[in-house]
Amino acid sequence: MSLHKYFENLSFVDYFHLVVLFILFYVIKFYYKYFTRPNKLPGPLPIPIIECAYCFRGDFKQLFVSLNKKYGDIYEIQLGGYRRIVLSRPEYIEKFFNNSTKHAKFMPRAPYSRGMKELLMGAKGLATSDDFKSWKFNRQFVTRAILSPSFNNEAIKWTKLLFEELEGYWKSLGSANSDDKKWTLETDFSKWIHRFTNDMIVISTTGERSYSIRSYYNTLSPIKTSYPDALIEDSDRFVKGINQVVAGIAFFAFLGPFVRHYIPFFRGKAKEILNHRDFLYERLDKIIKKRRQEIEVMPNKDLKNDMLTSLIIVNTERDVNYKKDVGEEIFPPMTDIEIRANILDAFLAGTDTTANLFCYITYYLCHYPEVKQKMLAEINSIFLQNSSFQLVHSDLSKLKYCEAIIKEVERMIPVVNLLGRYPTEPIEVGGYQWLANTMFQFDLVSLHRHKDYWPNPEIFDPNRFFLDNNKSESYLNVKNDDLKDDHNEKDDQNIGQKYSFVMFGGGYRICPGRKLAMIELLSLMVYVFGKYNVELIDMKAPLKTRSSTITSCQELMVKIKPRNQ
Repeated sequence: MSLHKYFENLSFVDYFHLVVLFILFYVIKFYYKYFTRPNKLPGPLPIPIIECAYCFRGDFKQLFVSLNKKYGDIYEIQLGGYRRIVLSRPEYIEKFFNNSTKHAKFMPRAPYSRGMKELLMGAKGLATSDDFKSWKFNRQFVTRAILSPSFNNEAIKWTKLLFEELEGYWKSLGSANSDDKKWTLETDFSKWIHRFTNDMIVISTTGERSYSIRSYYNTLSPIKTSYPDALIEDSDRFVKGINQVVAGIAFFAFLGPFVRHYIPFFRGKAKEILNHRDFLYERLDKIIKKRRQEIEVMPNKDLKNDMLTSLIIVNTERDVNYKKDVGEEIFPPMTDIEIRANILDAFLAGTDTTANLFCYITYYLCHYPEVKQKMLAEINSIFLQNSSFQLVHSDLSKLKYCEAIIKEVERMIPVVNLLGRYPTEPIEVGGYQWLANTMFQFDLVSLHRHKDYWPNPEIFDPNRFFLDNNKSESYLNVKNDDLKDDHNEKDDQNIGQKYSFVMFGGGYRICPGRKLAMIELLSLMVYVFGKYNVELIDMKAPLKTRSSTITSCQELMVKIKPRNQ
């Protein structure tokens, strides 16, 4: 009897029994694999199909903090089809972040994902690349572009220009119902700062203006700005596109292709995210094409100092470093796909992280007036109050206490909650030998508050980072040294155990944009708090955040008024 005939003769009860047997076989196989796994670690018991998702209550940060309290500094959890080894002790993550070129290993951040390849179309840039040769090629020239003095000076200039635009909108809204000289504005600070960092990352990476600050102003003011509506709407769509792609990363990483392509609700969501991706790519392709045409007829002395221009001319005759600093290995020019991927990486990594951290800095300064006064004293000692605040890199590097505040806020509430590594070779971690292709997650929230390495970890105290500043190297002084030992932050070693504080990650995959982030944060501290009194409207209100892989500030209601009032 053929298989087809056999199934035709089955009754409903027979089908029911077959389904039950299939489910039973699946459950037995699932738990056999689980209970016979090597290196059994504590952790929540997974359930077939949903794994440990039943532990999730809507906040990833709280999930891992609660699991750390229950299971300790090394445990396991099954999510997204992978057994994940979660680490929150410095010595456990040292081998992943080892900055010695002799011992360092290149490790992908996550296993190969068809969904991520679909979303990012091959991931030719830095963030999700799992090919070392391609990643090394891109990182070498991205790092050279964004750590150059001309790029940093341009970033300082644009920070000033964008802030002048921002404070003009504040004054316009605050003066609507009061005297121009004694205005006060009550507003959601987080909305302004997110748009500021978006405009900043767009102009610094592409040299093209974005108008998301202006767009937000238009939603609040009856008097609209004079720019064309199409230009403002295009900026709005650009910001929305970036946000949707960021949100879609988890969607494409954890859901399989069948669910994304055929299940109605998920199919619609996937299509929406891909539409935003296509819009971003179309915009970036036009920008790249336009810049290539400009460069062809532009003398070298007139070339822009943005990241896009640097990547277009790399390894061409227009590149002042052509065939230099690369040893015997000669790289070809970058393709448009590689350039687009690197620019998109900068957008995704450089907007939300910086904006959220500055919101948390503002929140803590409002709650700790003694820290705020010490910060203002440092700012006033370098910049005359009510002056034009002509910032230069050398002055920013003097703001040691301001930098200590940034680091302590990041320690208290890390913007990035989890980092991942997926070693392609066997590795020893926590006294266990692990096979290649084991997924590791680093719980930065628990790491930064580990009681064995941080005295009184729940207390906000910038002096942790300030008192030893004479011995430490600032993140602001990072130099372009390619793949050499560029994570040479000695303060990581002076405070507790090495790697007890990993603000920008570590090892090969340390954040290449950390210097730009510090320039933005320090400049904003000078401009905002040097020129304005910023107070929380409700000091008792909890900080409104939402956490996934990063912790985002959802709202920060403040009262702003000029300091000279």
